[in-house]
Amino acid sequence: MKNNLIKKTVNDGPIMSESNQLEKNTNSILVFLKKMASMREFTLLIIITVLFITMSFASEYFLTWGNMRAIMLSFSTEGIVVVGMTLLIIVGGIDLSVGAVMCLAMVMAGKLFMLGVDPWSASVLSILGCAFIGGLMGLCVTKIGLHHFIVTLAFMGLARGLSMIITQGTPISLFTLPSEFKFIGQGNLFGIPFSIFIFFFVVIISDYLLRNATAFRKIFYTGSNEKAAEYSGVRTDRVKLGVTILCSALCGLAGIIYMSKFGAATPSFGIGLELNIIAAAVIGGASFNGGQGSIFGAILGIALLSIVSSSLILLDVSVYWQDFIKGLILLIAVAADHLLHKKK
Repeated sequence: MKNNLIKKTVNDGPIMSESNQLEKNTNSILVFLKKMASMREFTLLIIITVLFITMSFASEYFLTWGNMRAIMLSFSTEGIVVVGMTLLIIVGGIDLSVGAVMCLAMVMAGKLFMLGVDPWSASVLSILGCAFIGGLMGLCVTKIGLHHFIVTLAFMGLARGLSMIITQGTPISLFTLPSEFKFIGQGNLFGIPFSIFIFFFVVIISDYLLRNATAFRKIFYTGSNEKAAEYSGVRTDRVKLGVTILCSALCGLAGIIYMSKFGAATPSFGIGLELNIIAAAVIGGASFNGGQGSIFGAILGIALLSIVSSSLILLDVSVYWQDFIKGLILLIAVAADHLLHKKK
């Protein structure tokens, strides 16, 4: 009988051990799923997936390569600007001039090209010019003490006005651009538009730096609590200035890609673009209170808006209703962000 009891104990040991291990694994999975469900990015992925499935039944043209290519092209170039906007919102600012600065980048580069400067040098000078504008805006914020909203609103008018002055309100035709330069916006690599590769490069580098580089982590510290960051030795003015310059430089890069894509520089380009950019950043989790946001979330945000725009076009919804729906999405995102912040 003693031997039977020993055998039973020995046999029950592994069973109990396997049961505990199974329970432990189940709890780990539940914790992981709960953590994923609380992430804004996970929610956006679910929404995008549901929208994809719904539209695949609603329109036979939605899942065609032509439509997918158009969606990727639409959000890839704007996505470069969204990266800069997200960083700026995390640090506690905002930029209303992104559309005007993109337009000015196109106009400056186009005008320089027409004056005999090669397109590569003209593009670099144009991006540097945009960075200089960002520097001026940053100085107005950090040295004078003005708010980002007022400063960027003023520079939106200044940049748009400069575009009109340079072009006299007439689009600059750039059909003589060399083919190797047009490849940036019009070329394909392995059947995929080259501009999408530029977009992914900017996103991957920015996301990696934001997560791992000490200099970029200071963006979160500054946005979360500027005074505490200053007491910790963070030079918050430099952080805000650097982010403002980076945002404008990325606007310049996006403007050059657009110029290469369309072979023209139009002084009215980018009007109202800031709505899409800000909406994407906020939908992706960037908080106007600062200190919160992610590059991946913002890219999902601009992807969602691009898919919504494509869906509305395929469903033959009026262009007036499209603006209304985008505004409604932005309102819901901002309201949700405010309520979540208040709850925390």
